[in-house]
Amino acid sequence: MNEPLRLQGVQRTYRSESGALPVLRGVDLTLEAGEIVALVAPSGAGKSTLLHLAGLLDRPDGGSILVAGRDAGVLSDAARTAIRRDTIGFVYQMHHLLAEFSALENVMLPQMIAGHPRRAAAARARELLGVFGLGERAQHLPGKLSGGEQQRVAIARALANSPAVLLADEPTGNLDVATAGVVFEELLRVVREQRVAALIATHNPELAARMDRTVTLRDGRVAGA
Repeated sequence: MNEPLRLQGVQRTYRSESGALPVLRGVDLTLEAGEIVALVAPSGAGKSTLLHLAGLLDRPDGGSILVAGRDAGVLSDAARTAIRRDTIGFVYQMHHLLAEFSALENVMLPQMIAGHPRRAAAARARELLGVFGLGERAQHLPGKLSGGEQQRVAIARALANSPAVLLADEPTGNLDVATAGVVFEELLRVVREQRVAALIATHNPELAARMDRTVTLRDGRVAGA
């Protein structure tokens, strides 16, 4: 699949008692397999809205979103849920790990929800944790891990089901500068190796410069290289 994610004319308007607030006015964006795109825009420009729509967590008011060639707009809620589970990985600024489960179990859970046998899920989880240098920390609860280690687990969890698309919203925003740089470099390396199409929102121009290209949101549309 050369185009794991394609957005065409995507629109989203929020409505309240004070009136309509157009956020996205016709977004066109295509991500190719193995491509890492930085989404850099001011707060309030619609970055999170765009990521939520691309991740099928919300429906647009207009336009189309194709994930792995499938038009999500014509799919049932159950089918959209299946695509989110099997085809899209999410990484957030906060790791959102389940505190009562070990690092290994946190990475196993999305696989088991997808129907993978426990043994296979454990093997895949150990592999990913090893890739991120956490092999010896697999049995630790999140509370016993550093901030950088917790975010590595969250990234491993996002990649557990071998998604075609990775969406990340400030994935290193809660880390100190040195740790953020290391974790981000590991993220880029694994995403490129696994040929994942990644859209990563960041305010950090140095991190954005490490990606393949940068886009921004201007007047509700995507602009950039």
